[in-house]
Amino acid sequence: MSRTVPVARVSWPFIAVYALAYTGVWLALLTPVLVTIALRVRQITPANAAAHLSLVLGVGAVFALIGNPLFGRLSDHTTSRWGMRRPWMVGGMLSGGASLLIIVWAPNLPVVLLGWCLAQLAFNAVLAAIVALLPDQVPVGQRGTVAGVLGICMPIGQVGGTFLVQFISSSVLLMFMLPVAIGFAAVLLLAFVLEDRTLPVTHVAPPGVADLIESFRVNPRRNPDFAWAWLSRFLLVTGTAFLTTYQPFYLVDKLGYAVSAVPHLIFTSMLVHSSMVVITSLLTGRISDVLNRRKRFVVVAAAAYAVGLWVIAGTGHYSGFLLGMAISGAGQGMYFATDLALVTQVLPNHQLDAAKDLGIFNIANALPQALAPALGPAILALSGGDYTWLYIAAGALALSSSFAIMPLRSVR
Repeated sequence: MSRTVPVARVSWPFIAVYALAYTGVWLALLTPVLVTIALRVRQITPANAAAHLSLVLGVGAVFALIGNPLFGRLSDHTTSRWGMRRPWMVGGMLSGGASLLIIVWAPNLPVVLLGWCLAQLAFNAVLAAIVALLPDQVPVGQRGTVAGVLGICMPIGQVGGTFLVQFISSSVLLMFMLPVAIGFAAVLLLAFVLEDRTLPVTHVAPPGVADLIESFRVNPRRNPDFAWAWLSRFLLVTGTAFLTTYQPFYLVDKLGYAVSAVPHLIFTSMLVHSSMVVITSLLTGRISDVLNRRKRFVVVAAAAYAVGLWVIAGTGHYSGFLLGMAISGAGQGMYFATDLALVTQVLPNHQLDAAKDLGIFNIANALPQALAPALGPAILALSGGDYTWLYIAAGALALSSSFAIMPLRSVR
């Protein structure tokens, strides 16, 4: 097995299949976060639905936080003849689908919580393996372009999920299982065409307890650029988590829409948001490769996202909400396209522990999903239920992400 950085440029057909699979994972994972879990929780416990949703999403995010670096470490040590990444991609999608079935058939809130925790573990096993393909397969000079393509996958998954549930909202089973079925088919296609890295059995001992503990540790003093990149991502995603978590309640409680209108309203807003993500992600990812610059794009992007959140905070109309979503989408597209490419260049050990280190980095994506549901109710309580202050705080966090990336030195 080669431990060197890939030098051969990847083809556009491979990039397309890679992006399709990545989109499929987000379709399966984010549709419940954006719509279906909130509706399922409201169906089971109509009283205190917001608090119960916060509990389910918050605890589930803790399992995502644990699962991504843990399964990344296991992927780095996998000696299967099917490759290092492929078994986790396919097995994780199957397990995630089974976990969502638990939510579909749940008789009460604790079973919903159980199902979502298992789903987070399963889908984060897939994410750990699939994101590791970027440093595994793609040369540095092409990573901005590929990361830009990958940057559009999450919003397409969001839009696709909200689009689907509009037409199948009468069936809880279909709302949960159709997105994951589509995602599974896409991941299978990638697994079929992937020339996966293989690790000989004699090359590494099976990971022990100490190795698994190591899955969650990177020394920030030895790897300061990785630490700054982690902090920047953490701050930005914390801001975005307020938007995605409380969007249904914002539309109902602040803008006064009926619950029945929420799926269509979220679809429209995510379509606007995602359109901007697609445009800026593809454009800035390619430009960052040409200019060999990453950091300046990340700084500007985080500031733009903050402005979008503040527009949402200040509006009292759906049109203003859509404007804020458009601005934040432009910032998000620029940020995730260039930031992901930047991160692959500051990994502590990209040759031996790519999936593990990216899993640690993904804690910056997962931890905010646990913090936002905990902090959100406190902010709302202090503000008398005013969502304006919730999104002002979210914007401040996003802006601080710009400042956090500035000390990074090894990547321009």
